[in-house]
Amino acid sequence: MSKKGKTVAHSVVDASSKSATPLSYSFRGVKHMKEFTEEEPRTAPLVRSPKLSEEPQTTDEPDGTPKYRTNALRLNNNFLSNIKDFPEIVRQLVYEPSALSWIDLSFNSLATIDEVLLEYPNVIVLYLHGNNIDKLSEVNKLAKLDKLKSLTLHGNPVESLKGYREHVLTFLPQLQKFDFSGVTKSDRQRATTYQEQCGSKMGAKKK
Repeated sequence: MSKKGKTVAHSVVDASSKSATPLSYSFRGVKHMKEFTEEEPRTAPLVRSPKLSEEPQTTDEPDGTPKYRTNALRLNNNFLSNIKDFPEIVRQLVYEPSALSWIDLSFNSLATIDEVLLEYPNVIVLYLHGNNIDKLSEVNKLAKLDKLKSLTLHGNPVESLKGYREHVLTFLPQLQKFDFSGVTKSDRQRATTYQEQCGSKMGAKKK
């Protein structure tokens, strides 16, 4: 659906996460990142949102293009095969890109984890499930996201590889939740054993 006028997003505070309403472009059939600038965002459901501001949370550019005040972006259920233009498009859509803490790229056609995601050091939640990622080494790229606490990768070919969960938790020990499941003490013990069994080979990869 193309824009037929300016759409505004209201700032809604979730009582549990303290995050604004996600800016959602899910289920738009988009194949290329640049197409999002021609789409109208979907309305996000209000879950545990006790207060809705009447002030529109947009900041217009000189050409009249609205930028949305949000820290959560949903681009799920589209047909994206790469996100190399992610930073450029996010700068056009989001008022403060560096504040993004939740990015949903699930159910697309991504075969790799693009390092452009490292430009968002405040990301806490990253959804990548339901894509085409087939190499465990792709996960290693996310090690620099120190604040990342929740990651999803299930529904990717990589899920069927031996040592899948252990590998992820070895390279991303900061995770508290993986594939919507809390990381337990046993998970961490298995990750330690996995790392020990891989020995020097694993150490070389982490570098």
